[in-house]
This record gives sequence, C-alpha cells and structure tokens, in this order.
Amino acid sequence: MAHEIDYQVHGDDMQFVTVELDPSEAAVAEAGGMMFMDDGIEMETIFGDGSAEQGGFFGKLLGAGKRLLTGESLFMTVFWNRGTARRQVAFGAPYPGKIVPVHLPEVGGTLLAQKDSFLAAAKGVSIGLAFNKRIGAGLFGGEGFIMQKLEGDGWAFLHAGGTIHERELRPGEILRVDTGCIVAFQPSVQFDVEYVGKIKSALFGGEGLFFATLRGPGHVWLQSLPFSRMADRIYAAAPQTGGRTKGEGSVLGGLGRLLDGDR
Repeated sequence: MAHEIDYQVHGDDMQFVTVELDPSEAAVAEAGGMMFMDDGIEMETIFGDGSAEQGGFFGKLLGAGKRLLTGESLFMTVFWNRGTARRQVAFGAPYPGKIVPVHLPEVGGTLLAQKDSFLAAAKGVSIGLAFNKRIGAGLFGGEGFIMQKLEGDGWAFLHAGGTIHERELRPGEILRVDTGCIVAFQPSVQFDVEYVGKIKSALFGGEGLFFATLRGPGHVWLQSLPFSRMADRIYAAAPQTGGRTKGEGSVLGGLGRLLDGDR
C-alpha cells in the first residue's frame, strides 16, 4: 500500500513539486530529481522502487532488473521523514514543461508512461515495465516499445515537455500522434504504430516514417514538446554543427553576428 502524501505544484514552465510527508512517510524518485528537502528528511538509495521489500533480495533484484531494461539506473532514491513533524521534499522538472500529478486509483490503479516521464511517487507505488506486444510498435515505435508501468494506490508525478494535453477517448475512437508526444495512457487504450503511407509524405513531410495510433476507450496524456525534439533543434542550432550560420534569423545577417561578438 502506497504512503498517503500531500503535494503542491509550483511554477509555470519550469515547475517543481513539493511533497509533504508525515512522520515515517516516504517518497521515491529518480536519482538526481531532488530540488530541496527539510531538515529531518533522510535519503536512502535502494534497488528498484522499494515496492517489493517483502520479496527479499530476489524481489529487489527483479525490480532493479526491470528498471535496467528501460534504460534507467538500477537504483532509486527514497526520501524518508524521520522527524516528529511534517516535512517537505521537492522535486524539479528536468526541462521546460509541466508536472502531471496522477492519483493511480482514479485511473484504475495502473498507468503506462514513457520511460523518461516519471519524476517521483509515493513510496509503495510499483515502477515496472510493460512491453508492447504489437509487432508494429515493437519494431518501429521507438519510445513506445518499452514503457514504464506505474501500479498502486498512491500519487505518481510525471513530467511532460511543453504543454500537456489530455484526451478521453471513446470506445473505438482513434487518435494519431507523433510517437514522442505520448506521455502516458491507461492500459485500456490500445497502442500501435503505423506507416505514414505515402512515400512522398514519408520522405519530405518532416514528420517521420511512422506515427502512433491510440484506440480508446481510456484517458491519454500528450506533450507538445518532446525532449528529443528540443534536443535535436538545439543540436542543429549549435555553432559546433554550423547551425548558427545556417539558421540565423536576423535581417543584418553576418553584420549582426559581428555586432553580437560572435566573430
């Protein structure tokens, strides 16, 4: 059973979430996600997510192994309130976007999420993995092949790049999405990957060869700016790659760069 925690999300585009812990309560997060913590909070590094402690060493090893398959670290960090009064710990978003609080019982107790979208959760929430069994998604889905499975009865906090958009899909309703723009969805939503179709669109459309299809029923969370897309733009504009001279938008062009001190 997950710990019952209170929380508050702060900020606009570079958000962070503060989690209030009663004595002996704890939150679990990816290594490096902590922003600050009150005196009385103790950090502990554990195998996996700490939700299978009753399974002994092999249970912990199995949980850690699942995380390794998703490309994450074998270890997570637990933040325990060892004091006698309520204490706070805060977790910061890794890049511009929105923090999405999800109360797992309200979505059926299970949520499938992109493997890099998890930020933190109440201790007791299981952070495992889910393989997509469909051949299209397995071969071409990229981000969608191996997803994190969040299970439990507590709060989990996801991070979405850019602006978050939520959709409630009716039974049989289909939504086509860029694979990187998916943040999470309920297990009742069927996920697959389809070929764009027309070779001209595939080669020159700029949207890639494949897109994801989500078929309802169920709730879906989407993001407007996947980190991979932002990283590609930053890399393309970097001076080391020649992006500065190619993508300069100033009317002054080279003269503007001279005035800016770039040359």
